[in-house]
Amino acid sequence: MEDEVVRIAKKMDKMVQKKNAAGALDLLKELKNIPMTLELLQSTRIGMSVNAIRKQSTDEEVTSLAKSLIKSWKKLLDGPSTDKDPEEKKKDTAITSQNSPEAREESSSSGNVSSRKDETNARDTYVSSFPRAPSTSDSVRLKCREMLAAALRTGDDYIAIGADEEELGSQIEEDILCVYVHDCFK
Repeated sequence: MEDEVVRIAKKMDKMVQKKNAAGALDLLKELKNIPMTLELLQSTRIGMSVNAIRKQSTDEEVTSLAKSLIKSWKKLLDGPSTDKDPEEKKKDTAITSQNSPEAREESSSSGNVSSRKDETNARDTYVSSFPRAPSTSDSVRLKCREMLAAALRTGDDYIAIGADEEELGSQIEEDILCVYVHDCFK
């Protein structure tokens, strides 16, 4: 199953590079019928490929199917973690994205409020693999962090991979400062 997802991701990436999304709908329909797990999402990074196709495509059907897939996969990130054995978790997190797009649109018709809640939930469940960036009261550094977070927020990639854009912006700013300070003292 992972090989199939990787194959689809490679095809989508080639489509994005060539700026030709012909056949994207068929690939998205294939993905819709594959039971997706959090592990499969993270190891294949298929969410990034689907999002790239969504951004590039002018076909309404392709963009809506891509959005609905990303939304359903995002639920894997937001899912509550319990103390179950790994086999039960795998069964619980497997999603066959077979809900109709109409049903998904009805459930998301509450507008920006619900999408804001989803983003907040994603931030709450995000587990960083990096140490948190130290806090600062320097107004220039805070503004840099704010601008980096805003830049990360422009696409939906951070949602697809479950990243906290504010924390990621803080980490980037901290690393830039470390490089700058290190270079200044040479």
